[in-house]
Amino acid sequence: MSGQSTLVPGELSPTRTVPGNIRRPEYVGRPAPTPYTGPERQSPETIEAMRTAGRIAAQAMAAAAEAIAPGVTTDELDRIAHAYMVDHGAYPSTLGYRGFPKSLCTSVNEVICHGIPDSTVLRDGDIINLDVTAYIGGVHGDTNATYLVGDVDEESRLLVERTRESLNRAIKAVRPGRQINVIGRVIESYAKRFGYGVVRDFTGHGINTAFHSGLIIPHYDSPNATTVIEPGMTFTIEPMLTLGTHTYDMWDDGWTVVTKDRRRTAQFEHTLVVTDSGAEILTLP
Repeated sequence: MSGQSTLVPGELSPTRTVPGNIRRPEYVGRPAPTPYTGPERQSPETIEAMRTAGRIAAQAMAAAAEAIAPGVTTDELDRIAHAYMVDHGAYPSTLGYRGFPKSLCTSVNEVICHGIPDSTVLRDGDIINLDVTAYIGGVHGDTNATYLVGDVDEESRLLVERTRESLNRAIKAVRPGRQINVIGRVIESYAKRFGYGVVRDFTGHGINTAFHSGLIIPHYDSPNATTVIEPGMTFTIEPMLTLGTHTYDMWDDGWTVVTKDRRRTAQFEHTLVVTDSGAEILTLP
């Protein structure tokens, strides 16, 4: 594993603006979103709108990822993704969500999730997760991926590759009639082959007109995840695997989650809709 020092918070840039003609989610400017009370199965119209939101999120992430290199700040990646979403008529879902100050999450090395873009400079050998959600047409599309920065050590590279594979395997396991816990069972059994930790307290989630609908998608084999998968359900799968412990600490900013042992972690995510025979990925470029 890389011997680079652990991260420390950087300096935040001013809040980026969104043109007034772009529709905001209802939670912007409020302490928390209104609890979702609608169905987990979505109409064809909602699913079609989510394809658009998912595509924009994926393309915004790809645009930011093109700039990943040693010497680039995480704030610059936020600037690129923000501009892409706004230029395509979408609102960056994270901006103002429960007070989050930026338009995507940038989680570097030991950061499990929810890292805040700032003046932190990427170093050769880092790994970084970009988590992008776009809101357009009254719905959200949420995706993330972990990228290599320059020359990355083999242990970290394999962690990233295998985390991506765990998501792919979980997506293939989605079938109507199965319980949600099949998703976590597949991820956990694969991760155990390599001795990886599987983060438990941060999960996938239902998504539609709400950023988080209340449906929980654990990435480990939870006996409580007995909800039956049905066609038309829309949710994310986003496994977080670690080189060591699955336990964590949180920075004073109330967002940045780091592994307790400060070892590296990777994550991948797609938004899905359940079909009659499996799952369709809604967050493809």
